[in-house]
Amino acid sequence: MRKPTIFMFSGQGSQYYHMGKQLYFENIVFRSWMSKINDIVYQHAGFSVVDKIYNEERSKADQFDDVLYTHLAIFMVEYSLARVLIESGIKPDYVLGASLGEFTSAAVTGAILVEDALECLLNQVKLITRYCQKGSMIAIIHSPELYNQTSMLSHHSELAGINYYSHFIISGDNEKLVNVEKYLKSRKIIFQNLPVRYGFHSSNIDPIGGEYKKSLCKFSFEKPKIPIISCLSSSIIKDVSSEHFWNVVRQPIQFQKTIIKLEEFNQFKYIDLGPSGTFASFVKRILSKDSLSEVYDVITPFGQEVNKLRKIKESFI
Repeated sequence: MRKPTIFMFSGQGSQYYHMGKQLYFENIVFRSWMSKINDIVYQHAGFSVVDKIYNEERSKADQFDDVLYTHLAIFMVEYSLARVLIESGIKPDYVLGASLGEFTSAAVTGAILVEDALECLLNQVKLITRYCQKGSMIAIIHSPELYNQTSMLSHHSELAGINYYSHFIISGDNEKLVNVEKYLKSRKIIFQNLPVRYGFHSSNIDPIGGEYKKSLCKFSFEKPKIPIISCLSSSIIKDVSSEHFWNVVRQPIQFQKTIIKLEEFNQFKYIDLGPSGTFASFVKRILSKDSLSEVYDVITPFGQEVNKLRKIKESFI
């Protein structure tokens, strides 16, 4: 029996300089779509995201955290990679998005035009940089139960997402999270600061709520041509709305819950189209030992994306 295919799209924190560089220079379809979207951004905002991503003066180790560029860069890489697969004959039965990746999901399904998705993201960035205090997000390698069991975490941060049984994200204001970091270090709990300047999925971005939702109302949203699985509700959404695109930025990400629910009724081919391959890694940790689901990534900081893309195509023959 054929396993349904799920395209997965991640959000902020998955980006880095030179992501997808090998594909950009070696895959005609990827480069073409990156260039098309880059031209749209240039017409709207007057700068080149491609030049920023593939700046030769930057290395992968440099912090890529300017939200003006990272928002657009993540969308561009994910959407262009999706087009590579679709135009090679690999089409998704479902798309799964988390946070910013929900915009890519919607664009891939035709629920929102690419141009409108880019404008939504540019509006979001403009409002965040104008009205929001600087914030942070921290990935913690521990059971999510730690959050509610530890007042240092629950009183000084907000739960932004649960990725799998021993990996969750907290978010909030910089000053409060400094104390959280000290606590985690004192308890020798492994954590990682995500490359973001704002506390997405927390009250840190509440100042933009009213105006951002108002700006979203001017866009037209169509019925998705492909079912969208949202990591906001851990379910298939049949329609998208302006309220949905605010909630995916503000509310927690339920990645683990979403994958567990999917596995209850079928087994799939999961293809991670995010820049870092983290969703593929998370899914592998969530799947039960007897699951027959398959998991693939394409782009990671370790390269080899052309070879990985070829292997994915071979698996569909």
